[in-house]
Amino acid sequence: MTGTLKGLLPIAIGIAILFVFQAVGGPSMFGAYQEDALLVIGINIVLGLSLNIVNGFTGQFSIGHAGFMALGAYAGGAITYYGAIKLWGSYPPELPPGTGDLLFVVALVCAGLVAAGAGYLVGLPSLRLRGDYLAIVTLGFAEIIRIIITQTEPVLSKQEVSQHSTLSLFKYLGGKSIFDRIPRVTNFFWVYSVVLIVIVVCYRLKQSTHGRAMLSVRENEIAAEAMGVHTTRFKVRAFVMAAFFAGVAGGLYAMKLGNLDANRFDFQRSFESIVMVVLGGMGSISGVCLAAVLVTYAPYLLRDVGLDQYRMVIYSLSLVVLMVVRPQGLFGMHEAWTVFAGEAGRRRWQSFIGTPKRWYLGVRAYARKVVGT
Repeated sequence: MTGTLKGLLPIAIGIAILFVFQAVGGPSMFGAYQEDALLVIGINIVLGLSLNIVNGFTGQFSIGHAGFMALGAYAGGAITYYGAIKLWGSYPPELPPGTGDLLFVVALVCAGLVAAGAGYLVGLPSLRLRGDYLAIVTLGFAEIIRIIITQTEPVLSKQEVSQHSTLSLFKYLGGKSIFDRIPRVTNFFWVYSVVLIVIVVCYRLKQSTHGRAMLSVRENEIAAEAMGVHTTRFKVRAFVMAAFFAGVAGGLYAMKLGNLDANRFDFQRSFESIVMVVLGGMGSISGVCLAAVLVTYAPYLLRDVGLDQYRMVIYSLSLVVLMVVRPQGLFGMHEAWTVFAGEAGRRRWQSFIGTPKRWYLGVRAYARKVVGT
């Protein structure tokens, strides 16, 4: 029991600090524009870390992660919207304090559970596949989810909700139109509390025996199977855990925007999460967090300097250059705190940043290869 309480201490301290920061109005000091960027960064960190469990820890190649986020978003949005009407008899633009926060937490947990259930149903048969076959299955799953959502009925009004049972309400998610009027409850405290929990869970998973079994599957699946690791079981566990956190990220996303459109969860959304994992380093928790910050804040920064129309060109060129000179990502499998640790950390850091000559030679070799072909 003492060990459990000690393990929860970092989360408790972090949440207490975030609560005080939110209570004194700390997020407002950034301004509305920057605060919005911080919320999106936090949601993307959760999304990127969730995919890192599958792609980074177990070495699978899932490219349909947006499907789990969509399930969580619509499940969380439906619970808060219809739940508010069922509980209080009218639609509140913001949930009332106390009971409203409880409904928000319940919605987030349910959003994660719905996505995790889908992850189990999809992962159990499909994770016996590998490589491109798995990628195609996960991509198809995400498109199926998006199309199913577009076939749902229009959102019910306050008067119509009373005429339907609770479970039947999930048939009315807006369809091809926008599911709007979702209470906008997501704030700085909730987003970064979830970020803190996910980081701690991912770090402890990576250091645990289960995490090392997942990493062994990534490094050599045949050898891991020979050593007694039930590879399919660990891949399914990773898939379910990743789907749960992606669903929670979807719930935060829905209750930040206040409206949902199924087209927001297309392949581009899945591709963005893959970029975060590959850019940060497959299996690196701190690397994925840093990559999520870079990928998310870059459009805001380019918009500020008047280069908004060139953001996709700059973004793509940056990725090409990085993959040429640093194909393993920013930190590889290492974490930021190990990169700077002692003499070994100094050598890793030198290997990480390289030298101008090394960067030049890498780009030149790639250019010659392209021209030669």
